[in-house]
Amino acid sequence: MDGTLSLVLLLLFLWCLCSRRMERFELTAPAAFVLLGLLLGEGTGVLDLALPHETVKTLAEITLVWVLFTDAARLSFRALRPELGLYVRLLGVGLPLCVGLGALVAAVLLPGVSGWSALYVGAALAPTDAALGATMMVNPVVPAKIRRIINVESGLNDGIATPLVVLALAGVAAAEHHAGPDATGHAVVELAVGAAYGAVLGLAAGWLLRTTLRNGWAAEDFAGAGVLALSLLGYTSALAIGGNGFVAAFVAGLAFGTTHGAPPRVLLYVEQSGALLSVLVWLVFGAVLLPDVFAHMTWQAVVYAVLSLTVIRMVPVALCLAGSGLDARTVGFIGWFGPRGLASIIFGLLAVEELTPEGARPVLPVIACTVLLSVLAHGLTSAPLANRYGRTAKDLAPAGAPLPDLPVRGMAAGGLRHWRRRGGPFPS
Repeated sequence: MDGTLSLVLLLLFLWCLCSRRMERFELTAPAAFVLLGLLLGEGTGVLDLALPHETVKTLAEITLVWVLFTDAARLSFRALRPELGLYVRLLGVGLPLCVGLGALVAAVLLPGVSGWSALYVGAALAPTDAALGATMMVNPVVPAKIRRIINVESGLNDGIATPLVVLALAGVAAAEHHAGPDATGHAVVELAVGAAYGAVLGLAAGWLLRTTLRNGWAAEDFAGAGVLALSLLGYTSALAIGGNGFVAAFVAGLAFGTTHGAPPRVLLYVEQSGALLSVLVWLVFGAVLLPDVFAHMTWQAVVYAVLSLTVIRMVPVALCLAGSGLDARTVGFIGWFGPRGLASIIFGLLAVEELTPEGARPVLPVIACTVLLSVLAHGLTSAPLANRYGRTAKDLAPAGAPLPDLPVRGMAAGGLRHWRRRGGPFPS
């Protein structure tokens, strides 16, 4: 075990050393660590990540909590105001349509998947991950407005989809154990309690931090560690009172972000901690999850993966953006850049822990295949499509306009600072 841990730490350090150089080859951290996991895990047997289920579950849960909290807490409502109508369309109309269409196709196409399982597949594969299109996100030829729209959607849709994933998993588990409708009703109550508790906790914590910083009681250097603890506190304490911890973390982040009044770097500690665990999740995905699901891969899963990245994603985007003033080329560009990444992987890992092997087997290959195809497809097309679109796109916004304070998960260590120095769209 010590040798495996040392190898993982060495890989992280080596990536830190060459991350900027790898950007020139369009190689993102998610793609790199998935490939490393495959090559060093199943491919050569050098990396033994036969982790206990409890360890995998803990890794997935903490990563999701930090991702949900930071995505929500870094949200700048003032920055969202110019395109608020577009965000409402994408998140309030497009996301539910994507979940519904994904569930319908899953129920029709995938063997052994129907009802709650189909809803789980649709919801788990609805969130997007802008990190897989990192090259496009920092390409100045793409209008800042379009990059901003894609970034905001990616930052919020995983938190919005989480309650649906939790509810669907509860429904599948109840059907497996013949628990009846009480189990899903209990899940709904947990979601409501988690949301209410998260709002109260986030507002109170934000007010306390703002007050103590203003009065000189709190040291800014330690505030980052305190916010890191707060994000986990929202999860653990919500569980203790019978609420859903993931929803509590997301809502607490939203409430905290509106009231804390602290410098943006206070959240950097949580963001970087989440980025570290995200890389480990990608490594586990390549070394452990992919080889296992390959053994149960079906042609239906491959077809669904293709449909998920195209029809299931792009048709709802086109419908919800109809009449928005964006031309067809721009709508198609936004629709294509909806990569499936970290959130979908974590939802898959949660399914492994919540369901029996018989319940998880029909859905895991679909999720793994979709994410793997997205890593390849969006990684390869990010730069050429961005350049092609950017050359012909109208000047929708000044090229230097900043993006909202939303982290793009899974990017190379040091990459954000490099892009900021060269005038990239991410704020310092």
